[in-house]
Amino acid sequence: MPFDLANLITLNAHRAELLHQEHVNPRFTTVLRTIGFDKSYTRALGAHLYDAQGHEYLDFLGGYAVCNFGRNHPTIRRALETALALEMPSMVQFESPLLSGLLAEELKRRIGRGLDFVYFTNSGTEGIEAAIKFAKCATGRAALLSTPNAFHGLTNGALSLNGCASFREGFAPFLPDCRVVAFDDLAALERALAPRDVAAFVIEPIQGKGVNLHSPGYLEAAGRLCRAHGTLLVIDEVQTGLGRCGSFLAIDQEGSVEPDIVVLSKALSGGYVPVGAVLVRSSVWKRVFSTLDRAIVHSSTFHQGTLAMTAGLASLAAYDETNAAANALRMGAMLREGIEAMRPRFEMLRAVRQRGLLIGIEFGAPTSLSLRAAWAATHAMNENLFAQCIVVPLMEDHRILCQVAGHGLDVVKLTPPLIINEDDVRRFLDAFEEVLMQLHRPSAPVRLLARLARNTVLRASADAHEPATRC
Repeated sequence: MPFDLANLITLNAHRAELLHQEHVNPRFTTVLRTIGFDKSYTRALGAHLYDAQGHEYLDFLGGYAVCNFGRNHPTIRRALETALALEMPSMVQFESPLLSGLLAEELKRRIGRGLDFVYFTNSGTEGIEAAIKFAKCATGRAALLSTPNAFHGLTNGALSLNGCASFREGFAPFLPDCRVVAFDDLAALERALAPRDVAAFVIEPIQGKGVNLHSPGYLEAAGRLCRAHGTLLVIDEVQTGLGRCGSFLAIDQEGSVEPDIVVLSKALSGGYVPVGAVLVRSSVWKRVFSTLDRAIVHSSTFHQGTLAMTAGLASLAAYDETNAAANALRMGAMLREGIEAMRPRFEMLRAVRQRGLLIGIEFGAPTSLSLRAAWAATHAMNENLFAQCIVVPLMEDHRILCQVAGHGLDVVKLTPPLIINEDDVRRFLDAFEEVLMQLHRPSAPVRLLARLARNTVLRASADAHEPATRC
């Protein structure tokens, strides 16, 4: 029989969780059950998901900032369909593919800054790995700088620059000479660069973990310090790029920042085919690919695949069509204003950190005695529990997806598609306000624990009655 994807999905739709439990990641399926995120989505469009029962969900997670232009954007889908219909060759390897050249040209046009060459990757993490190699080769130095709470990926080199201990535990040893410099501290950066042994300072323009913003002018000044000390400035725009912060790159709003390397990924995929791009200054590139026999000294089997390059080109078209950056500014401002208006009424709501549609909502210890007890009890049980008091009911009671901003952080993070509208914003704000009202009751921790326990018991009971069939 010919392969029939639609029929395969129909026959096995009820087995998705069981398959993951048995063959992929049973720990993660348990987490999903516990927090009530164990849904089976069957359709997606724009900023909305739909489950097998026909329920609609508002997606304020956006695939970790992948779906900037919404899910199943028609321009990107049509482009991929066309590429398949044309029966284009892919990964011939000994060729100069047209589409990768076109995508590189277009990225250079939009980004500028004298970044002359583009190396394509399959992910942001691979982009960081490439940047590490390029920086070491170009400078002849070994040391690397990053900041506390940084997140640059989870492969070994990227993990060596990761500021979150929970991701690093159990995976040592890391790359040698990886050092941490204080966040948003130019004096500390200058001291760290002084030995003149640092190959690169790798930094996110806005930290994804916690949504932490630098002071105005910091990145521009950091670039000048790096140049003065012979260190390359590597800007990780994997999460912040392609309109997320209200401009094509986040550094477009940071003055005259002149990076030596910029790393992109996530939204460049359009939510379809993984793709990343590393834009590199000519002086760096020529030291890496210095001779004919080093022409492929750094390469990858899949890095210029036809569908990936098509997705990248079509995603840039979708960026233009949706006016993504401008809409991110408008909707981000509307969200911030709505959340800020709630602060006087809810004492645990402390701050909103926002640039475009990258938003961190921070909570802090309350002043009233009864709520202080609830706050302390929640944190005593688990340092990661409090933010779930917001994320879990948003999902279970309002069908809105979002996430905790990082391990041990009392911060909820929003990265919705950049095509959300005012109705979506109002829906989130109404739901968030209702959740805050419940949160500011002394019984909130008890209710959350009851939810988690109920979810665990109900899902375990459902598993016990699940037929172990194979289709």
